[in-house]
Amino acid sequence: MKTKESKKKRTEIQAVDLFCGVGGLTHGLILGGVKVVAGVDLDSICRFPYEANNAAAFIEQDVKTLSGKTVRKLFSERGLKLLAGCAPCQPFSTYSRGGRKSGINEDWELVASFGRLVREVQPDLVTMENVPQVEQHPVFQEFLSDLHGYHVSWSVVECSSIGVPQTRKRLVLFASKFGPEGLSISESNRRKVTVKDAIAHLRPVVAGQADKKDPLHIAPRLSDLNMKRIKASRPGGTWRDWHPSMRAACHRKVSGDTYPSVYGRMEWNQPGPTMTTQCFGYGNGRFGHPEQDRAITLREAAMLQTFPVGYRFLKKDEKAKFSLLGRLIGNAVPVRLGEVIAETLKSHVAFYASAEKRECA
Repeated sequence: MKTKESKKKRTEIQAVDLFCGVGGLTHGLILGGVKVVAGVDLDSICRFPYEANNAAAFIEQDVKTLSGKTVRKLFSERGLKLLAGCAPCQPFSTYSRGGRKSGINEDWELVASFGRLVREVQPDLVTMENVPQVEQHPVFQEFLSDLHGYHVSWSVVECSSIGVPQTRKRLVLFASKFGPEGLSISESNRRKVTVKDAIAHLRPVVAGQADKKDPLHIAPRLSDLNMKRIKASRPGGTWRDWHPSMRAACHRKVSGDTYPSVYGRMEWNQPGPTMTTQCFGYGNGRFGHPEQDRAITLREAAMLQTFPVGYRFLKKDEKAKFSLLGRLIGNAVPVRLGEVIAETLKSHVAFYASAEKRECA
């Protein structure tokens, strides 16, 4: 007769998070019931937020130099092994802004490194989150070949359909040695989480000032011209609402018509736009606050990425640096997406554990 302890060993999932950044995917996996034992990233700045918010070790190393033997040692003998991660593919990613030049081939090479580690580690489960465009690149087919012997499924998920308050599309791949059942995220028809749901409860702040109780709740200063522009902007509107004298030179060109959301305000009752590494800048997209005359703060950006309001990005008395923290927050996997990935995998594992129990009865 099998004990409860042996059943737990068959269903408990432990994970290593590659390219972990500040811990968006890790935190979501933990909230979803997966034990994350370690995160790996070459950016030393990620160490504090990763370890301050997650009961997991931060390993500062380039995944391209990481061996499967090292990764295997991170897992305990107990439970199922999950190799997870979001291999940066964009030229503006953390890995290509780490003080060295990097071309597109090197960016895609990180996906290949992920595949190599799958071959070397042979975990029970794999999940990869990435930009939808990766599906069109030859490296994706190479990654699929590294998953030989696994049941594999992938789809492009609209994050607003799973509780993330932003319009963000991501490719999510699952691979399992157990079978194909339940290897996909179920998108919901429930009411979408809005900007209002996510950030309306935060204290008002003025452009260029921070909340005294939260140094991350800070918005950059606006020039006199940009202050006039945002005052003339309505939620969901465009720069076309302004008096012509306030329009930028690029707006007067024909090509300017293709960027209607630049210098835009968000809408309270809609999801926000995709958070980018420049999400703190009013002129970089629809990053204006719905009613306060400023861009969103770094804390608001983090919360639109579904980080909890208490997630610590700064050490005590450390001042926020917009370009640095904007990059870390914008590059993160939304926490809620990580949580849904964990829930999907736990349900998948439970299905096959129950099937095994029925066969043994």
